[in-house]
Amino acid sequence: MKAARVISRRKIEFLDTPEPKISKKGDIKVKIEALSVCGSDIYLEYDNELSEEKYPFIPGAPSHECAGTVVESTDPDYKEGQRVIIIPENINGMQEYLVQDKHKLIKLPDWGSMSEWVMCQHSGTVLYSSKKWGNISGKTLAILGQGGIGLSFTMLGAKQGAKILAAIDLEQYRLKKSLEFGASHSINPSNENMLSISEEITNGKGFDVVVDASGDPNGINHCIDLVKNEGQIISFSLIRGGKTTLEYQKFMSKNLNIVSTVVAVTNQPIKEIKEMVNYKKSGWMDPGLLKTHDCSWTKAQEALEMYRLRQDKIIKIAMSVD
Repeated sequence: MKAARVISRRKIEFLDTPEPKISKKGDIKVKIEALSVCGSDIYLEYDNELSEEKYPFIPGAPSHECAGTVVESTDPDYKEGQRVIIIPENINGMQEYLVQDKHKLIKLPDWGSMSEWVMCQHSGTVLYSSKKWGNISGKTLAILGQGGIGLSFTMLGAKQGAKILAAIDLEQYRLKKSLEFGASHSINPSNENMLSISEEITNGKGFDVVVDASGDPNGINHCIDLVKNEGQIISFSLIRGGKTTLEYQKFMSKNLNIVSTVVAVTNQPIKEIKEMVNYKKSGWMDPGLLKTHDCSWTKAQEALEMYRLRQDKIIKIAMSVD
């Protein structure tokens, strides 16, 4: 079968690799039909300056937002023809087939575009994180970063009734999208004073809840500046290298609650993704609206470059495996 992988910084290759086989009871084989690019694929893997021995990646890596159709199954709950989101165990979804058990599969309905259903994967991880803010209705909320993850937070915060919802990003086109999705305010720190505007819209109190979805090593400190005394910070942000410098005295002086949120390391890593699929089915929230671009996976190199450089007002791109 065909697969794609990173072979050096910012370089993708296609190769032939053995097709995975069902090897044990419970295995389910899925033909991959749609992929989406995640920001972490870019700044942690594709665009990261890794040591030479890290290359080449295993076939299919890096990719973890995948959807397809069951073609063979040893699990009675998953029949041939069932459409699913699949979470690859090794973040290696850029290949024609994957074998996984049901603990990393989410059933999809037989209607609608697979390229839009796949967006429920990353928005589902946001749903997990958003549960940490509890009842946001009537509260003030700021979201640092308005890529696909930040915009998912914006959609959820608006749906749940935040009184003030400030979207913060350096890209004007992303801020325009945030207002379409329910933000009450948008702030661009590249040409606006983020702190003074925040003080104005919160009457000098700061935000009840601030979410870091920026991918910026200094994002956590911006959140400390924005949040009110005894407020809450929800961190979704993964950063290159994994290290940052915390403004500790400022953090301590505000008596803050900081929560890190990574659903993948919990004992129920697909629970909220299933819930997000149900939200889309009911029409309450549609992560498919985040998709701005479609292409063939044969254009993976161009797709990841477009995402890296934020070209053509890209938010989320879906690649068809054809």
